[in-house]
Amino acid sequence: MKRLLPLFLLVLLFGGCEGRSSFLSPQGPIAAAQSQHFWYVVTVMMVVCLPVFIGVPWIILRYRYKHGRGDYSPRWHFSKPLEILVWGVPVLVVIALGIKLAHATMTLDPYKPLAGDAVEIQVIGYDWKWLFIYPEQGIATVGDLVFPADRPVSFRITSDTVMQSFFIPALGSQIYAMKGMETRLNLAATGVGEFLGENSQYSGDGFATQSFAVHAVSEEDFATWAESGKADGMPFDRTALEALQAQSTRSELLDTLGVSGESVVFTDAPPDLFTSVATDPSRMGAMQ
Repeated sequence: MKRLLPLFLLVLLFGGCEGRSSFLSPQGPIAAAQSQHFWYVVTVMMVVCLPVFIGVPWIILRYRYKHGRGDYSPRWHFSKPLEILVWGVPVLVVIALGIKLAHATMTLDPYKPLAGDAVEIQVIGYDWKWLFIYPEQGIATVGDLVFPADRPVSFRITSDTVMQSFFIPALGSQIYAMKGMETRLNLAATGVGEFLGENSQYSGDGFATQSFAVHAVSEEDFATWAESGKADGMPFDRTALEALQAQSTRSELLDTLGVSGESVVFTDAPPDLFTSVATDPSRMGAMQ
């Protein structure tokens, strides 16, 4: 039973990563490529690990004290086949992993645009919530990230506070958000669905609550949602901005704004807000 415990724990580990919140169950082309890369690395590493897992118990059993059946060779000091095996296999593994890593580094560059007409979304990290600005639609949201499925999404990301990490596991590729800097990320969802988004970089007391719902919807539903938000959303005024700048969780922000539910849509988001945050490290979100 004890021998089966590590295998049982491994099954639990990977079982817990399944679902629509992990690259192990990819919901987009980037996550699918990352999943393939992961399993390739695991397979290659098993070339080294499996012989060790099998050989160590076999050697202990065969050459154990008194009851071992192995030949006693006190003057043995060299075996050419064994040396080739011990050194040759790791060298081949390193070469295989190096080639694969170099290829993946170029093809999965988060700054590399995906083919198609991309939707631009500007992302600003606050304590402890994310603001998503849609410059083409003229709206902004907190709590919900909505975009068309089967269409590339180009994220421009920054932080108005400490360093954070923008991450949608089911779609792949986390990337850091840093104050006074802009990072980029290109993702897409293959089909409609709902996923989890989060900050995977510890950033203070409210870190555990800094998640958001990701909705990949049809083009028609996206257009309808954007028009509805523009017509019925809350004005993005100084009160809203000061509430965003405050150290508060998303639920505390919504309570401050008097909004019920899990998210809020703002109208008339300042077109220069993202640029001013991303280019001025001394700025704390002042809006003219």
